[in-house]
Amino acid sequence: MAFVKHTAGVVLTTLALSATTSAAPSAVDSCAKFAGQQYAAPSDALACLKSFPFNETLRQNVLTNVARVFDFFTFEEYYTSSPAPFQESTTNIRENLARINSTNYATDYDFNKDLYDFTNQLNDGHTRWFPDCYTTFQNLLPAPITTLEEDGVQSIFVAPDSAEFVSLLGTSYTSYFDGIGFDFKRLAGAKVLSIEGQDPYVYADYIAKTASGNYLDHGIRVNSVFSSYRISGGDFSQRFGDLAGPSFPDKDSLTMSLLLVNSTTPETVKVPYLASYVGADFTDQASFWQANCVANSNTNGKDQKTVSGKRVPKRPKASIIDKVANGVALPSPFHPRLPQIDGSSGVIKSYILPDNTTGVIFVGSFSPAVSAYYDFQTDVATAVNQFKAAGVTRLLVDLTNNGGGYVCLGQFLHKYLSGSTVGYPGFVTTNRANPLAQKIVAADIKLGVSSEISFYAPASWAFLNDTVQSVDYNYNNPSLPFTVNGVEDPTSQRFHETCSNDFVVDIPEQPPFDLSNVAIVGNGNCASTCALFSTLMFERHQTKIAIFGGKPGEKIEFKGMAGNQVLEWADLDSEIKTAEVKNDVLAPPDLLVSGNMRVNWRTAWSYLDENVPIAYLSGQPQFQFAYTRDTYNDPQNLWTFAASKLFA
Repeated sequence: MAFVKHTAGVVLTTLALSATTSAAPSAVDSCAKFAGQQYAAPSDALACLKSFPFNETLRQNVLTNVARVFDFFTFEEYYTSSPAPFQESTTNIRENLARINSTNYATDYDFNKDLYDFTNQLNDGHTRWFPDCYTTFQNLLPAPITTLEEDGVQSIFVAPDSAEFVSLLGTSYTSYFDGIGFDFKRLAGAKVLSIEGQDPYVYADYIAKTASGNYLDHGIRVNSVFSSYRISGGDFSQRFGDLAGPSFPDKDSLTMSLLLVNSTTPETVKVPYLASYVGADFTDQASFWQANCVANSNTNGKDQKTVSGKRVPKRPKASIIDKVANGVALPSPFHPRLPQIDGSSGVIKSYILPDNTTGVIFVGSFSPAVSAYYDFQTDVATAVNQFKAAGVTRLLVDLTNNGGGYVCLGQFLHKYLSGSTVGYPGFVTTNRANPLAQKIVAADIKLGVSSEISFYAPASWAFLNDTVQSVDYNYNNPSLPFTVNGVEDPTSQRFHETCSNDFVVDIPEQPPFDLSNVAIVGNGNCASTCALFSTLMFERHQTKIAIFGGKPGEKIEFKGMAGNQVLEWADLDSEIKTAEVKNDVLAPPDLLVSGNMRVNWRTAWSYLDENVPIAYLSGQPQFQFAYTRDTYNDPQNLWTFAASKLFA
């Protein structure tokens, strides 16, 4: 049966089954072999994941859920013919769901991996199926790669700092390689001549197309293949990259042809992977399934009208989930040598460069801890005031590997840097007016559902004159007509967000710095709220933007995936249950397994053309630079170089 939109999809008759419904384990307990261990051989890890036979009941449950969540996906119709330069993402979503529904799978893993790959290759990190059962590993290669320019020529290298970087995983990881006599340290800095018999950039393209996901732009996904610096957990960190740190333990080794440092003779090296276990504790197959695969109290949503106790503030978020984000520190020699200025204790790190005229704000994320939400705002103000007091006249904002976060914090940073006279600091927005969404808004109005517990509640949003919508205003009826690729796809009426009501820091009337002296740097891995912020700065103020890295001769967009708000499955389900429409034939069923079909729930319409989502408006940076050995993992060196070019 085809999975068509706005219909009941596949009729599911098994929802009354116990939450412990599982794919029965095989006779041989392949999970017990590495129970309690931090690392496992990829073949052992994969044997465990593939030990659960295919279960038709679970397929129908998951696919019915996914199909009906897609009804809320704001960009679905764009995928039938994705506009340039994003043609690689063209696909028919409903045909793919129907294919997955009719495919014969040997194991539950094979089914979930196929569904994961399909949603991943939509290249929209906001809209993906994450099966918790099978994203319990990260396969780690002790030879992360990067792209560097030497003598005017770009090539791929094993990251020069890889010996120090990989060693930070600890002896639990490195002792495995000692035990098999594999010296990964000697590979550091080697020039990569081929990977799996292919030109290394061709292989990077392959990984970008088949594994990276998250971003519509192919060039950004190529950059995701490589190792790079970031802020994670409140400190400087380094990603393995999508080649050296994929999510699934489905590869035991990678064969590279290398030219080692101080050698003139190419050497073929079979580099082994080792899988890092990141799931819940278990002792055997049965406990693995129970701990990682069965739906738990957080999997599905709740009627928020019935939830008591202290609530987490309901704030819109737009972020990606980086399942290949193994938390490894950036080796200390590459941390900025400059002293941090005040307001650098969280996701923001700020510095004054040695020229004493350039300030740097490295915004590692727009997703601080809930308790630090307002600290983000005060940290920005503190840093800017200290810059001004020190005579700084130029500002560099680093957005490298910023995965997004709270939408209103992106708007806050935009408004703080551009001044209060900028007016509304965000984009005009809508959500999809599918039949169930219309029922939710109507029910919220009838039930008097508060904006404190529902995003669909009218008072969550403002009219285009920035007055908050009344509690009984139905912005989804009548809907607005909209046609995408020849298909009618109505949207809600257009509205504004109410972020300014959540600003606790006084916004300066005028920009604290001449906006011609404000510039942005990054690697294109700037997702969600980060993309909203950079696009606001670019479209409204023509801010200079420089992107580093990528494939020689290939352009990179300055922003990653730019929706306007993401709902995790549990959040969308809470909206449905709070509106008391869960029994509607269009409502997605509760999941029987632990998983998350997240969805891009709102669209941001470009300031330059309000008929085009910013996600599909190509944004080329004014500057693109290659990484060098001095800049690929050394933020201070990169900032100093960027300041010399962007403020010359």
